[in-house]
Amino acid sequence: MKFKKHLFLVFLIVVLIICLKNQNAETNRNPSSFSSNFETLKSSQAGKESFPTSPFTFTDNKIEVHVLPESLRYDYYGETCPQAEYIVRSTVRTLHSTRPSIAPQLLRLVFHDCFVQGCDASVLLDPANGIESEKEATPNLLLKGDDVIDVIKSKLEETCPGVVSCADIIVLAARESVILVGGPFYPLTTGRKDSFIAYLQIANQLPAPTDDLPKILDKFSSKGFKEWEVVSLLGSHSTGVIHCHFFSDRLGGAKDPDPSLNTEFLNYLRSKCNISQTAPSPAQEEPVIKMDYKGPGNGFGTIYYQSLLQSKGILFSDQQLTESEETAEWVEAFASDAKLFRLKFCRSMMKLSTLGVLNATQGKVRLNCRRVA
Repeated sequence: MKFKKHLFLVFLIVVLIICLKNQNAETNRNPSSFSSNFETLKSSQAGKESFPTSPFTFTDNKIEVHVLPESLRYDYYGETCPQAEYIVRSTVRTLHSTRPSIAPQLLRLVFHDCFVQGCDASVLLDPANGIESEKEATPNLLLKGDDVIDVIKSKLEETCPGVVSCADIIVLAARESVILVGGPFYPLTTGRKDSFIAYLQIANQLPAPTDDLPKILDKFSSKGFKEWEVVSLLGSHSTGVIHCHFFSDRLGGAKDPDPSLNTEFLNYLRSKCNISQTAPSPAQEEPVIKMDYKGPGNGFGTIYYQSLLQSKGILFSDQQLTESEETAEWVEAFASDAKLFRLKFCRSMMKLSTLGVLNATQGKVRLNCRRVA
């Protein structure tokens, strides 16, 4: 079995080298001139075997070894819980069939977990037994999806008690969610362990919808992300809903509207958020805007970047991506080249999913994702 896995990895590396050999070596400096020939990896929905994963990532013209934590590896649960990834995949798909909103919720959940001290499922811990829960942090007050993780965990505990970590469930469920909203499959290693504590204060420092570009780049840079990775990750804003209060200050009312907003789009947002030139009634229930306001099926990522070029970014932080030459070049590149975006998004999600991973001496497999004991 190990020989077959090694043979598969060697074969995949050779194929990637051949595919990427002729790509422009200047891509990272001039993204708009690049057209990716890489075909996005597909997820096999037949059978119950684990997805093929890989211990390396790739640049645009060469293979680049991605140094993973030693605790992570391909098919980590191959012997202890061979159906683990299938159970995650099938459960997410079953729930999504009647509750489509779980896809963007799980995608947001993985970011809010991994960006705070790493992918350790600390975001799932409830406020009990001295835990200062990250759920009480301002950026997480509307965070959802933990109930979906509970369902998946319950099924895994029935099949493989005490084996699969909550941290692995989060990253695997997020990948399935990306696929369900039209995004690309990306390979993942597993073997993460769950934290013993939560990080409330650090969670309050998550990137905010009101952050300007320097602050956005600074926060991502502290986690090791480059400009193109920031732009690609924010492409996840192609799906889900956003409450109007996150961007209402851009729409005017008591003050002038944000001049960077397209006038027609400004009026559209005002109508959806019930905002006029007078202050709204406090009794009104807060409405939401669909991030894919042009309708589902319009292309994961591409429409988002095209909207930014038309000054139609819903969030201030989104529209800020056009405010520097470096990030604007990537916005333009992703708006015109869906394959390029999907490739870059895959790489960025793989990187995000390996942040701050805990090993067996640093963490544990929690039997209940909401509490340590």
